[in-house]
Amino acid sequence: MTDTARCFRLLDETSNVVHQPPQSDAEAAVSVLLRWIGENPERDGLRDTPRRLVKAFSEYFCGYQQDPEQILQTTFEETDGYDEMVVLRGVPFESHCEHHVAPIIGRAWVAYVPQRRVVGISKLARVVEAYAKRLQIQERLTAQIANTIDQVLKPRGVGVVIKAVHHCMASRGVHKRGTDLVTSRMLGCFRDNAVTRQEFLSMVGSDSDQV
Repeated sequence: MTDTARCFRLLDETSNVVHQPPQSDAEAAVSVLLRWIGENPERDGLRDTPRRLVKAFSEYFCGYQQDPEQILQTTFEETDGYDEMVVLRGVPFESHCEHHVAPIIGRAWVAYVPQRRVVGISKLARVVEAYAKRLQIQERLTAQIANTIDQVLKPRGVGVVIKAVHHCMASRGVHKRGTDLVTSRMLGCFRDNAVTRQEFLSMVGSDSDQV
């Protein structure tokens, strides 16, 4: 199996492998689309486009090959009793809308209040990436990140805010450029304690002027 094919194996929500057609079928499908828009896939400039696009898709959607829960398995106890908020601000990501396969470009703010154990900060960014590199809607992306951190780390609380530009409405459809979508998911003390929630949101607000 090629690296492209291995990365493009799609997994359903129960982690069962979904039937994957051969890479040649995917490339043939791209050629059909090129003909459908009025192009000639045999001309010099487009001859390698089907192969390139399939390879690009393997990068865009490689999150299906990552296990976000496994990413968070390595934690640390040597915190000297640290039990205050941990916030990773402005994590950039690129995703794709599941309705039009148009880009979603945004940033994520991820926070949790640990309960005895903490995780390496790069792991939080990798969880964002693992879910972003799939066909998505922003509401689900926000919930998946927060729910996974909550389930694996079992902290006192989790907060996630995502701010993103959706090209399905900026570059097509209503063509409303300059707009962005903001979503949030608050669990545990972030939901129950207004002071904790406001502390987190103030950190988001001070660093969220641009996507």
